[in-house]
Amino acid sequence: MTSATYTFIVHVLFLLPFVQMVTGDGSLYHICSTTSGNFTAYSPYEHNLNKLLGELYYKTPPNGFGMGSVGQYQARTSGLSLCRGDVSQKDCMNCVVNASAEIRRRCPNNRAGTIWYDQCLLKYSNSDFLGQIDNQIQVYMWNVNNATDPSSFNIETKRLLSDLSNTAYADPKMYAAGVVDLAGSQKLYGLVQCTRDLSDVDCKTCLDGAISKLPSCCDGKIGGRVLGGSCNIRYEIYPFVGI
Repeated sequence: MTSATYTFIVHVLFLLPFVQMVTGDGSLYHICSTTSGNFTAYSPYEHNLNKLLGELYYKTPPNGFGMGSVGQYQARTSGLSLCRGDVSQKDCMNCVVNASAEIRRRCPNNRAGTIWYDQCLLKYSNSDFLGQIDNQIQVYMWNVNNATDPSSFNIETKRLLSDLSNTAYADPKMYAAGVVDLAGSQKLYGLVQCTRDLSDVDCKTCLDGAISKLPSCCDGKIGGRVLGGSCNIRYEIYPFVGI
């Protein structure tokens, strides 16, 4: 079962739901903030944003995470980029490059934006968000197929992701992936990850909050994920991550 069978729903800022398909450029979803205002072309803010994205390109691939701020006062911009914990340095670099180019194309004048790919997340804003849990945006995705025994499957899914959450928040990379055996020969694969600007306590809070949303989006579904600005979780019945 591939990700092509997914549909997903997004709750944006004021929690108004709407349906959106995966975009053609390979990204999972993007948000151009309409509440942070716009900047003009060739302005100090645009100069600082381009400089920030260039810095993230160099900072992120070596260990999978980068963050920083550029400029002062009204022209100050902050951002981060996070690669999935199992991807290679080369794939991480390619994903950050693509994310930087695509978010600038899709949000050409927005002072804040976020874009998610399978292998990375990139986010920037004119507000100093680093070190804070971002609960404003969450993307829910799920497989359209149901488990044979939804109740039992839900229990195993929550157990696996909760165990991974307990591992990830104490890990320097704030990342954990694992697999468990289900009935018969079926297996369940899971992944959880936080952006490393968070404290370990906030990482655990973010992950547990995402796990708590699964009954609302993915009840009984054989695959699902919750993407946020500070953490993400995913589970599938097929291997999608290096373990």
